[in-house]
Amino acid sequence: MRKSSTFVHLKARLMKKKTVWAGLLLLGVLFVMACSDHGETQARQYIERAQSALQKGKFSEAKKQIDSIRLLYPKAFEARKAGIGLMQQIDLAEQQRTLAYLDSVLVLQRQQVEKAKEGFVLEKDTAYQEIGYYYHPKQTVERAAYRTFLRGQVDELGHMSLTSVYWGERFAHHKSVKVVAKDGTYAETPVSNDVYESENIGWKTEKADYPLGKDGGVIAFIMLNHGVQSMKAYYIGERNYVIHVRPEDSEALVGLYQLSQALSAVEQTKKDREEALRKIAFVERKMKENK
Repeated sequence: MRKSSTFVHLKARLMKKKTVWAGLLLLGVLFVMACSDHGETQARQYIERAQSALQKGKFSEAKKQIDSIRLLYPKAFEARKAGIGLMQQIDLAEQQRTLAYLDSVLVLQRQQVEKAKEGFVLEKDTAYQEIGYYYHPKQTVERAAYRTFLRGQVDELGHMSLTSVYWGERFAHHKSVKVVAKDGTYAETPVSNDVYESENIGWKTEKADYPLGKDGGVIAFIMLNHGVQSMKAYYIGERNYVIHVRPEDSEALVGLYQLSQALSAVEQTKKDREEALRKIAFVERKMKENK
């Protein structure tokens, strides 16, 4: 009886050792397999997760999964190659989504431009002008004659500028303007790099241009004080000259600035759209080359 019990005990211990050795053998086999495929099996799981993320539109997550292959399994060349192809699909999907978004934005921006254009006149001589300019009806080129005032204009691309127009019997030879509000605050343009002078039947005309951003903050100053307090404009040159800034002239600048911003937004979106199209063409070309 005792002998039988000992035999059973030894048999159990033997079976246990066999199980342990079998387990170790299995782990060894798995380790050898993992080493032999350089982690391709594990890396493939990341590819599958990246594909799933791509289908759901989670582009950042998809890229993260592909990047993990490069970091964790640098020798899994097949998986890495598949990851490159998948990354191109992600880039293409991203740019296509960006393009669709920009197209929808462009529609809204063009609607805003049409609304901002209301009340302004486009002057363009197609014989020698590629780009026309928007003016307030009371500040058109025709109405600029025989008047000294501050005029605003915006070209079709959204670039805005201020022009100090002078008309009189004597030249002032002015090259800058200082606008002073009733409370004593002021803004002054730098010396203009674009000055035009002419004479017709004894009357002198001068025009000095100051682009937005290089106007010394005069445009913003006039907009800030429009409808709040009166302003004077001092024409600075060989002979100084001063005028009152009319409410309709400051109002024109306010509207033109809004039109400038609307047009500039459209131009920027068009540039972004062209960039997206270039990227799409580049990715599609790369995808064809890798086939």
